[in-house]
Amino acid sequence: MLNMNLEIPQHIENYIGGAFMAPTNNQYFDNINPATSEVYSHIPDSTATDVQLAVVAAQKAFPAWSNASSDFRFRVLNKIAELIEENLETLALAETNDNGKPLWLSSKVDIPRASENFRFFATGALHFSSESHSMGNSAVNYTLRKAIGVVGCISPWNLPLYLFTWKIAPALAAGNCVVAKPSEVTPMTSYLLARICKEAGLPDGVLNIIHGNGPNCGSEIVKHPDIKAISFTGSTRAGKDIAAIAAPMFKKISLELGGKNPNIIFADCDWEKMMRTTVQSSFANQGQICLCGSRILVEESIYEKFKADFIARVQAMQVGDPLDENSKQGAVVSKVHFEKVMGCIELAKQEGGTILLGGKAVQPEGRCANGYFIEPTIIENLAPNCRTNMEEIFGPVVTIQSFKTEDEALQKANASEYGLAATIWTQNISRAHRMAAQVQSGIIWVNCWLLRDLRTPFGGFKNSGVGREGGWEAMRFFTEPKNVAIEF
Repeated sequence: MLNMNLEIPQHIENYIGGAFMAPTNNQYFDNINPATSEVYSHIPDSTATDVQLAVVAAQKAFPAWSNASSDFRFRVLNKIAELIEENLETLALAETNDNGKPLWLSSKVDIPRASENFRFFATGALHFSSESHSMGNSAVNYTLRKAIGVVGCISPWNLPLYLFTWKIAPALAAGNCVVAKPSEVTPMTSYLLARICKEAGLPDGVLNIIHGNGPNCGSEIVKHPDIKAISFTGSTRAGKDIAAIAAPMFKKISLELGGKNPNIIFADCDWEKMMRTTVQSSFANQGQICLCGSRILVEESIYEKFKADFIARVQAMQVGDPLDENSKQGAVVSKVHFEKVMGCIELAKQEGGTILLGGKAVQPEGRCANGYFIEPTIIENLAPNCRTNMEEIFGPVVTIQSFKTEDEALQKANASEYGLAATIWTQNISRAHRMAAQVQSGIIWVNCWLLRDLRTPFGGFKNSGVGREGGWEAMRFFTEPKNVAIEF
């Protein structure tokens, strides 16, 4: 491992123009480990003044970075990927302490994917191309794709470094300079990423990372006139606020928002694979993934069998200390979110739902006795259009419903105002194609879940967002096309 100073600081610093600095107002708020409820560091409460400093630094760096060769950008971004890999253990522990997820999950998924994001888009810088169109022997048109300039990237708390890098890497690969804000709930790995970028030789000002909350910092990024594009992942409510600010300013916006995803299970499924994957897709990361299957729809003929097997498997999951390798679920991300999820469970009861399993807080022994833990929860007997089945809970809570026909399954699957992802379980290839074509979601998994090829477009329908991320879609978002027509 490279001998880097990736120590956890008492006070996190902003990264602006290649320098680490306190917020200009010298104000901080607490960073809390959700597994213990203890304060373990402090986060800058940055304001418009800090955003302005970051924009100025980015503008200064933009000419050289945007005109740098694709090979140079590849080498720097690929070096960042290598340093993330070399510091996996430190980053994974920081992610777990910030987010509450099991350490094995941070080590296996979150940090490796962050490295993969940088490596993927580093190679994208080498291979990104544009189109040309011949008009016979008289003229030719070709398209230039130019970096936008200074762009804003705002990421959520559920997959902190994973999604932070998913935005930053393509923006940098396309030649932009970035002002980025991680979630104030989970800031530590973003701070450590800044240290890695400095070590990797990323030129000063190309990436600026500022910490703060939405009103004081995030909104200032969105409304800054010199930030020409916004890439945001988070709640649909926040996405609406961002669109209301950015659209009248004619900024480019990419909004990856919430989901209320159906998991559609037919009687002819591969039972063992379906059960194993459904437990995972329901409760991975404490259900705090926008892609989790939170509405499970089961063909009536196998409903009772599914219910019994599903309950038994979920009941065997250990909820506890994220540092315990036997814990399948850790803490939810914060006290505020804990209270929200518990409130959603109470609402389900009021709506007539039956709690088949869970529904209560968990108090592990030892250091996590005061942490924010919730039992994995399974609910049935709810109407398809009740609030519990319509609104995103974003926690370890799923509902189960039965259906008799394909048409009924489709009706229930498409009842939500969200349309991010769906999973379909069947061995009937014709049915799989029919359902995939008609379910109103941007991502369809057939007999699998969270199987991702980074070359493919990622995003949703309806209230799940605007635009697509991934592959060339991301590179195109972070560039402006210019057509050049030349007559012979």
